[in-house]
Amino acid sequence: MSSAMQDLLAILDLETLEHNLFRGRSPQSAWQRVFGGQVIGQALVAAQRTVDAARHVHSLHCYFMRPGDPAVPIIYEVDRIRDGGSFTTRRVVAIQHGHAIFSLSASFQREEPGLDHQLPMPEGVTPPENLRTQREFLAEFGERVPENIRRYWARERPIEVRPVIIEHYTSRDKLPPRQDVWIRTTGPVPDDRALQAAVLAYLSDMTLLDTSTFAHGRNGFDPDIQMASLDHAMWFHRQHKLDDWLLYTQDSPSAQGARGFSRGSLYSLDGTLIASVAQEGLVRLRTK
Repeated sequence: MSSAMQDLLAILDLETLEHNLFRGRSPQSAWQRVFGGQVIGQALVAAQRTVDAARHVHSLHCYFMRPGDPAVPIIYEVDRIRDGGSFTTRRVVAIQHGHAIFSLSASFQREEPGLDHQLPMPEGVTPPENLRTQREFLAEFGERVPENIRRYWARERPIEVRPVIIEHYTSRDKLPPRQDVWIRTTGPVPDDRALQAAVLAYLSDMTLLDTSTFAHGRNGFDPDIQMASLDHAMWFHRQHKLDDWLLYTQDSPSAQGARGFSRGSLYSLDGTLIASVAQEGLVRLRTK
């Protein structure tokens, strides 16, 4: 297991402060703000700590209100909104420096049988073993890759990402606003369904908003763009142990008003649809 993956599992293990009150920390890194997926994952863990273990998250909806400060802890306050016969609802507010920086609403359900169908996984996607690793990507493209992208791809991370297309990293060509990305953890995830859901929520924030910039010859690392998540929604369809590659297929139906909107579907290698995601974010061109 990579040290970055060990850190991820550690930061998802929140400290209980009081009834409905939890504290999380951030990994030490050079980033000036907390990664959005971290706050989603930690807030989901906080909510799960107040829900019967027989009920599992099936959806979450959240808003990012202020950038998180990685230098100080994050306090998560859980509101036990409803415990019904089949469903449980929780609301979580993340607080730093006396202000709310993030809110999450999540719904949990006991397992029960029902109708079952799914859209199939896209066909013809290049498999992950035929794609470059991060280090191979850097070695091959070298100086063609902007410095901020090189720094990001060179550091150890808990999630390995292999995009099927890489033109948006190496050029300013206008591309169709869709992409397929293979993604997996860099170490085993414990056999704990609640923790698996939190890790899946963490990785769901990766690469998604970038897709909304492709049609404009940009990417999320472009210094001319200010980018930040505004809201994030996720639906958990089927359990998965996260023990192998996942295909994250994404598209962006719209960008306007300094906002970009992207959608994603997460499939297992055998084609099972695990989760669906939607996100809108700030995508603002900087003025000089």
